[in-house]
Amino acid sequence: MPALSQKALLESVPTQLFIGGEWRAAEAGATLDVFDPATGRVLTSVADGSPADGMAALDAAVAAQADWAKVAPRDRSELLRAAFEKLVERTEEFALLMTLEMGKPLAEARGEVAYGAEFFRWFAEEAVRIHGRYAVAPNGATRLITTKQPVGPTLMITPWNFPLAMGTRKIGPAIAAGCTMVVKPAHETPLSMLALAQLLEEVGLPKGVLNVVTTSHSGAVMEPLIRDNRARKLTFTGSTGVGKKLVEQSSEQLLRLSMELGGNAPFLVFEDADIDAAVAGAMLAKMRNIGEACTSANRFFVHESVAAEFSEKFAARMGALTVGKGTVKGVDVGPLITEKARAGVDELVQDAVAKGARALTGGAPVPGKGFFYAPTVLADVPATARVLGEEIFGPVAPITTFRDESDAISRANATEYGLVGYLFTKDLARAIRVAEALEFGMVGINQGIVSNPAAPFGGVKHSGYGREGGFEGIEEYLETKYIGIAL
Repeated sequence: MPALSQKALLESVPTQLFIGGEWRAAEAGATLDVFDPATGRVLTSVADGSPADGMAALDAAVAAQADWAKVAPRDRSELLRAAFEKLVERTEEFALLMTLEMGKPLAEARGEVAYGAEFFRWFAEEAVRIHGRYAVAPNGATRLITTKQPVGPTLMITPWNFPLAMGTRKIGPAIAAGCTMVVKPAHETPLSMLALAQLLEEVGLPKGVLNVVTTSHSGAVMEPLIRDNRARKLTFTGSTGVGKKLVEQSSEQLLRLSMELGGNAPFLVFEDADIDAAVAGAMLAKMRNIGEACTSANRFFVHESVAAEFSEKFAARMGALTVGKGTVKGVDVGPLITEKARAGVDELVQDAVAKGARALTGGAPVPGKGFFYAPTVLADVPATARVLGEEIFGPVAPITTFRDESDAISRANATEYGLVGYLFTKDLARAIRVAEALEFGMVGINQGIVSNPAAPFGGVKHSGYGREGGFEGIEEYLETKYIGIAL
């Protein structure tokens, strides 16, 4: 897309805070810069919200809650449907915006728009299916009614790696359930959320239902809101370390929580697997979003009898990828989000190599402007390498071998995380046994992508709790009320 079009797109995106249905500057006019990770240059500046701005956003959400909860489910449904249609209609705009601020290639950004929009369509359909039940008490003297009501004002903290979809995955069910919101997007990628707020304003979302506070002072702005007794729920997608701090803060008001945290996904390839299919699945599981995804395959465990074949074919596919600015046609791999992130990835790679791993392809940063890292496959990775124990968040695939099914399961489960696991085998009985034995909230069998708006997304152990998407997703925003009627 021509530079002028990019400039026009950036100029069309609001750069102020969205509070109570109004666009306004941050306190004292403070701003923060948004960078293009492919060049390191400033794209634009947005409002840098203060704690007072955050409190104003919560005030607006609280003021709007009672009226919003009374809005008919069909009306909330139609609003979400309209947002879905407009988002799909504006796919190219949102895709380019994401590529500019986050770095992912345009083709992948378009995929995120399609994926993110589906949460609006899915929860538009769920909004009219919120139901309770009617029962007769065992003694016959009372009628038991259960009903569902919105949790109330919800605090949302979204990450930089999927700046649109992680927003729609939270905002969709909140609108469907009748909850108002304060959203704090990542300071690295605020533009997608600001553009989404503008879109929801255009389709008629009432004032105060959605409030967006961009800030470089996340802790200072969000902690007072988390500790405020008017907030009733907190949903967060991000690192386990930050998630633990937020859980601690939320305990003061016993907030309802949805925590989608870090991952250390195993990718198991058994001796009977279709190796070509496993390599294709590995490319998806590893390279979605440049490897900057909590669902990204982090540890590749391959049966010793097929490890050489799998590694060779996987390295060939990874080595053939084109690295570059995401707006350039034909680019497969964009930059990492920051120089700090790239340095962290390289540190893990160099540690593994120093301990005996072999780089079959890649293994170093790409010289020049931007935060690029070469797609990397490491073979013979020792168990002591940090890359097997820490979330990589980059285009690096460490491979090690296993002897048998029991060994594979044991090594896959040897992590504090439990978000997603992948396995490839032609044996149906083995697939079921292993899937049931893996200590993860999601398992992909012979596929490298598990995310689906119609399925519950979430993990166990240090990967958090709560589910987003699926029938379960809207329950996170609803309270169950029991009403007893004496006859």
